[in-house]
Amino acid sequence: MDSICTQNNLVDPRTNQNQVSCIQINLQHSRTATDNLRKKIYDEEPDIILIQEPYEYQNRITGIDKKYRLFSAGTSKHRASIIIINNNIDAMLITKISDEDTVVVEITHEKWKFLAASMYFGLEEQIENNLLKMDELVRFAKGGRILIAADSNSRSKTWHNDKTNSRGRKLEEYLLSRHLHLINEESERQ
Repeated sequence: MDSICTQNNLVDPRTNQNQVSCIQINLQHSRTATDNLRKKIYDEEPDIILIQEPYEYQNRITGIDKKYRLFSAGTSKHRASIIIINNNIDAMLITKISDEDTVVVEITHEKWKFLAASMYFGLEEQIENNLLKMDELVRFAKGGRILIAADSNSRSKTWHNDKTNSRGRKLEEYLLSRHLHLINEESERQ
């Protein structure tokens, strides 16, 4: 599952317009997918890209234009990262709660301030461990705005899968219990 969920509002209630444009993508550690992402950046000009499974060479994320700000954490294989495309956005890595699988950046843009997180939930790990990481992130936000983009390796009809599995049910329950709002858009399957 690729899901984006929020706590509080990232939309200007007076104009109902997003203040920043975000893309979430799982690159599956693929060089070709990274090349396609570069084209997508050129075509769509997003402000922020939240990535799971970025392409790496020798434990360094590669293939991303150096003019963009790339955020990752840890020293072993990275499964989460964030790219800031828009130079008018101020961003700072929150090292206290970031690691190879979770990257958290504090974003400041015009009058908006929020946390953006890219997360990867490995299939080899119990989803409850990842939900504890999400809890830590929500506590760190202290009720402020937060955007979480996660590849949870779970399935749910709630985020447009054709069925729901046990990991998906656990994540659904977690999102409801924490008042996190799913803002996924259905996309074409490849």
